[in-house]
Amino acid sequence: MKKLLLALVTASLLTFGAAKASAADTAPKSVIHVVTVSWKADAKPAQIQAALEGVKALPAAYKGITRVWVKSIKVQGGKANAFVMEFADEAALKAYTDSDAQKAWYKVYLPIRGESTTFDITN
Repeated sequence: MKKLLLALVTASLLTFGAAKASAADTAPKSVIHVVTVSWKADAKPAQIQAALEGVKALPAAYKGITRVWVKSIKVQGGKANAFVMEFADEAALKAYTDSDAQKAWYKVYLPIRGESTTFDITN
């Protein structure tokens, strides 16, 4: 009975250890870039839509961006919208700064942006 109990405990610990290692091994290395934004008071709906469409077009303009989300379901803290860009890794996020893709999008986005808050998150 003691041998059976010891075998079960050992198997459980090994399984837990393997699951823990597996979770760490499979954690994504991508970076999630979360932006909450409030628009300037004089920003027109068409301008806001153009800025959000510009976010959606970024993966085609910059290979380091793998996915984007622009449909805000719930936004808190006085912001009007939120959007997310997923970068392949930290290097891709860093290289995006001052890239041609960012500069082109900023021409549409910055003139109407009131305030924004950014969070960059990875594992």
